[in-house]
Amino acid sequence: MYLSETAERYLRATGPTHDEIQAEMAAFASEEGFPIIGPDAGGLLRTLAVATGAERIFEFGSGFGYSAYWFLQGTPDGEIVLTEFDAHELAMAEEFFEQAGLSGRATFEYGDAMETIERYDGPFDIVLVDHQKERYADAFDAVAEKLPVGSVVVADNVMRGPIDLEALLAYFESGDPLPDDASTQGIAEYVETVRDAAGFQTTVVPVGSGLAITTRIS
Repeated sequence: MYLSETAERYLRATGPTHDEIQAEMAAFASEEGFPIIGPDAGGLLRTLAVATGAERIFEFGSGFGYSAYWFLQGTPDGEIVLTEFDAHELAMAEEFFEQAGLSGRATFEYGDAMETIERYDGPFDIVLVDHQKERYADAFDAVAEKLPVGSVVVADNVMRGPIDLEALLAYFESGDPLPDDASTQGIAEYVETVRDAAGFQTTVVPVGSGLAITTRIS
C-alpha cells in the first residue's frame, strides 16, 4: 500500500533533479545506507520555502544536510538551523554547505534537537521534524508557539520507514490497537496531535516516505 510503482516512476521522471553537490550527497547516502528524503520530497520542501517566503527554518534532525540544502534552494536569503546528535554527520553537512557556499546561511547545532529548540525564540517560517519518531509530537509541542500564521511544519516518514503503515491505517480507520512499536506509535501520536491542534490544518502527502504538512492558519 503506497504509490504504485508506475506513479513513483512518473514522479521521478518529471520531478526535480540533483545539482552536483546534491548528487554527491545522494551518492554518500547510498554508500552509507543512510535514508534521505529524496528529490521528489526535496522538491516539495523547496517549493514550500518559496511559497512561504521562508526567512527562518529549523530542523529537528538534519543528518548530513540533505533536506536543509533543498530548503535553502527555495529561499535566496533565508537561514536554517540544522540539528544533529551524530558529530560525523554534522561535520559532513558543514563540508557540503561549504562547497555550496551556503555556510553563511546555516547554523550547525550538535546535540539533542529538543534541547536546542529551547535556545531559539523563533519565529520560524518552516520546521522539519525528522528525528526519533516517538519524539515527533514533543517536537511539535516545543515549536508550536514559535510559529506565525502561514508557517509550515513538515514531518517525514509518516507513510514509510521504521513504521507499520498497515497498522497505522487500521488504527485511523477502525480504531484497531497499535503494535508495540515505538516508531509506529510515535507517528500515530504525531498525526493525532497536529490534526487536533487549534489553529492548524494538516494534510498527508504521499511523496518520498510520506510527509505530513501542517500549516498555521490562525
